[in-house]
Amino acid sequence: MHINILAGGPDELLPNLNEYKGESEIWVGVDRGVYTLIQKKITPMIAFGDFDSVTEEELTIIEEHVMEMKRFKPEKNETDMELALNWAVEQKPELIRIFGATGGRLDHLLANVQLMFKPLVEAANVNIFLIDKQNILSLKGPGSYKINKRLDKKYISFIPLTLEVKGLTLDGFKYPLNNRHIYIGSTLCISNELISDNGTFSFSEGILLVIRSND
Repeated sequence: MHINILAGGPDELLPNLNEYKGESEIWVGVDRGVYTLIQKKITPMIAFGDFDSVTEEELTIIEEHVMEMKRFKPEKNETDMELALNWAVEQKPELIRIFGATGGRLDHLLANVQLMFKPLVEAANVNIFLIDKQNILSLKGPGSYKINKRLDKKYISFIPLTLEVKGLTLDGFKYPLNNRHIYIGSTLCISNELISDNGTFSFSEGILLVIRSND
């Protein structure tokens, strides 16, 4: 099972959502993202939000199309996206994709990136990707990972999100590393590239933000 979550970020930053349709896909809408899904002929299974970013007419359309709606007051401790992601993790899917969560307000972007921490540290055993038209973001804990070349996302950056990432090794990259300790604030691993069809990266301690991007 794969769960796709669409938030209310700028439409111009969305990838082609039709590429992510499939029989095993469950779609979840967050606030204005629910209306965007309906406009794109995708019916979300469930919707989360206070819906303060849609008009009364748009809310009526949402209510006509979505069977299950989780409505909340604007004054709450969690963002709509956090509530939706918590629900998605509880379903125990193999994969969660988050769309519409970049662009616009930087506080929302940083909060959405940090939302991926909790499932990682709690070993929820689910891969979570934050995706827009230009970037694919994921968080990784210690281990060894294979990574394949993508012509549409040729740049690969590794950014420490803990004070230190220990033993980072990059094989198959234009700029390889061997057992390097990388500290938060370092730009050493920005804009690397694979030199063959695939490569590997590994590290022994810390949390890495992995960003695949194109110009």
